[in-house]
Amino acid sequence: MSEDHMYRWPDYYDWTSEGLDGDVTYYADLAMKAKGPVLELGCGTGRCTLGMARHGVEVVGVDKQPEMLAVAEKKAEAMGLSDRCRWVCEDMTALKLERRFSLVIIPYRSFLHLLHVRDQVATLQTIRHHLEDGGCLAFNVFVPDITQLAEEEKKLVHRGVFGIPGTGQTVEVYDYTEFDHFRQQAAVIRYYERFEAGGRLLERLRTRFSMRYVFPTELFHLLRLTGFEVVRRYGGFRKEPFGPESTELVIEAIKTAHH
Repeated sequence: MSEDHMYRWPDYYDWTSEGLDGDVTYYADLAMKAKGPVLELGCGTGRCTLGMARHGVEVVGVDKQPEMLAVAEKKAEAMGLSDRCRWVCEDMTALKLERRFSLVIIPYRSFLHLLHVRDQVATLQTIRHHLEDGGCLAFNVFVPDITQLAEEEKKLVHRGVFGIPGTGQTVEVYDYTEFDHFRQQAAVIRYYERFEAGGRLLERLRTRFSMRYVFPTELFHLLRLTGFEVVRRYGGFRKEPFGPESTELVIEAIKTAHH
């Protein structure tokens, strides 16, 4: 069973992953300014991809989980956007497309699935290679809160109740997390429980995923070292200033001329 086992259940992912407040609009605005083509890494089932394609922008969506891409492709067809979307099943650390993009995005904290510094560096080098000169990389990660990490350690944490559209069914999500703070890694067991309207349990899934949390300063250094200059940083998708209270970090970085 692979570590990203959670992503083998695209339906559950879609029912319970609503994204972050304003993220699709933010990335779509950037895409329209860049005029495309856009490269999206960790595109999943295409939530952001289709949000950009709806505005007439050409997008290449990359994800390493074929189950997720199959759903993305179906959605694009249903929305009549297939001609603007191309789907590539590949690991973001080793991507080799023979073209360049004016904008590369990694939405919804997908950068955190890179579990080692070498993977992060390889990904940033790959991105740099795929960016036009002066092109922009935009992505977001959560800001680690030491107290919260400590509180959630080895506890079952309820993540919410989500309705399944048109069914009256609901899904409840629980996470059990084990941290390796030396490596800044978290191994999460995610439980999905699906109930019918009357409250009877229909299905329970035990899935897992891993991530490596990163601190803002660490990320700024990493970008500088791999040939990027951070031009804008926000504490959210409404362009709130980034500061000590921020829980999310949104970064826009441009490819520097010399590296």
